[in-house]
Amino acid sequence: MMGHMTAYKSNPTLIKTNTDVPLTIAVTAINENGEKVDKFIACERPLTVYLNWQPIVTLMTLGARAEALSLGYLKNQGFISDINKLESVIVDWDVNSAAIITNEKIENLDEKLSEKTVTTGCGQGTVYGDFMTGLDDIVLPTPQLKQSMIYSLLKNISAYNETYKNAGAVHGCGLCKDDQIVGFVEDVGRHNAVDTLAGEMWLNQDSGNDKLFYTTGRLTSEMVIKVAKMGIPVVLSRSGATQMGLELAQKLGITMIARAKGRHFLIYNGAENVEFDALS
Repeated sequence: MMGHMTAYKSNPTLIKTNTDVPLTIAVTAINENGEKVDKFIACERPLTVYLNWQPIVTLMTLGARAEALSLGYLKNQGFISDINKLESVIVDWDVNSAAIITNEKIENLDEKLSEKTVTTGCGQGTVYGDFMTGLDDIVLPTPQLKQSMIYSLLKNISAYNETYKNAGAVHGCGLCKDDQIVGFVEDVGRHNAVDTLAGEMWLNQDSGNDKLFYTTGRLTSEMVIKVAKMGIPVVLSRSGATQMGLELAQKLGITMIARAKGRHFLIYNGAENVEFDALS
């Protein structure tokens, strides 16, 4: 089972080659008893993202939805913002590249590229100088959540994470509405997974106001900022949170729920937005 969001409302020209890149490959390993076992491991491939033919970054990715990943990355980093001026996206796995062409005026690109920070976590991420721009202008709605809905969502989302179940070594992120998963993606790093969903939301011009963002990864400052830029007021993680991630959630008014699995979760911010209707 895999959630997708592919009915794009915005219609840039999408050109792809070799679209069916494998997400896993079969290998032989030796187990603890010295026996040969057939297993699968996750694929990992470089994807160089170009903006108007200028290289911006090389991402290591599974490669499942490269056009959405590239667009989400560029939008979240503040390089592009006008969906109406997006002209084309060209994904070419022969040369491991994704070229985004836009008529939007890109100012001070070299300066932006010179101001970068390597972020925390597996699937090492990089953010650029304009990444924090516009946070003060973000106004998120106040969500109304129920404990029972959170339990139902956690149960439903256990049917996803296909690559992880098959091969491990990946993170999953989901876009959810109430207890239903409307979009889901896995990648070798949580940064890529959230950018892919952000790119699909942007192409679909989909509002985040009534959504919840799920991730298997840690809630770091970068993850919280990206969710806020997507307009989503709730973030739910199977993993933990960092101090800066929590401080930003408090500043931005994001309900932050972590260590969520089965019938356990911890609300680090926004407990007043949760109705405890399923107390044992």
